[in-house]
Amino acid sequence: MVGLGTIINSAAIVAGGLAGNFISKLFRQDQQDAVSKACGISVMFIAIAGAMQGMLYIDHGRVLSGKSMLVVLCIALGTIVGEIIGIEKGFENFGEWLKIKSGNSNDKQFVNAFVTASLTVCIGAMAIVGAIQDGISGDYSTLAVKSVLDFIIIAVMTSSMGKGCMFSAIPVLLLEGAITLLAKLISPIMTEAAVAYLSLIGSVLIFCVGLNLVLGKKVRVANMLPAVIFAALAAYIPWTF
Repeated sequence: MVGLGTIINSAAIVAGGLAGNFISKLFRQDQQDAVSKACGISVMFIAIAGAMQGMLYIDHGRVLSGKSMLVVLCIALGTIVGEIIGIEKGFENFGEWLKIKSGNSNDKQFVNAFVTASLTVCIGAMAIVGAIQDGISGDYSTLAVKSVLDFIIIAVMTSSMGKGCMFSAIPVLLLEGAITLLAKLISPIMTEAAVAYLSLIGSVLIFCVGLNLVLGKKVRVANMLPAVIFAALAAYIPWTF
């Protein structure tokens, strides 16, 4: 069944949110804050691992790094476009609307939790590649693996940040659902190089999400999202980064 992967992933996020909401009742506020920082550190190390996989390579027994210019250009250009468009504000406005409609008007952490969790589970190559595989052949295995990871991540984040994390299932449903429906059009564009570049830049953005979890909101990560589009386009530039 085409689209089953998106459904499984969205359901896993909701289930993770419910589990995290139950777990949160077992912790005091200071313990929840500690869990939030621990989650942020974990996210940062996962992101570092992904970024290093894209930047490091072995040449004659030596470990070298590359693609620094790709990272700088994509992040800089993406942030400029995102700041002009105001993506972060759009996310926050949608979060405020969800907060009211879901009956969580008194939850001061709702919007921040929603935005942070949405960025964590939406950014990355697994969401795009998995949705394309699901749309073309009905193979939802990649999204199934992502669902397990998202369940754990959202459960931990919800336990420390609140119910807003659970509603990140909506952006995931919309993003992966759209890619699944357009899979045959997107597939030729997502070459091996494009996926690799997207994965690298996505890892950098996820690192910024972890940074916000640890230090408080310091970076408007949503405004950096256009960087992943520049990353995919960079694969078609006849220039080695």
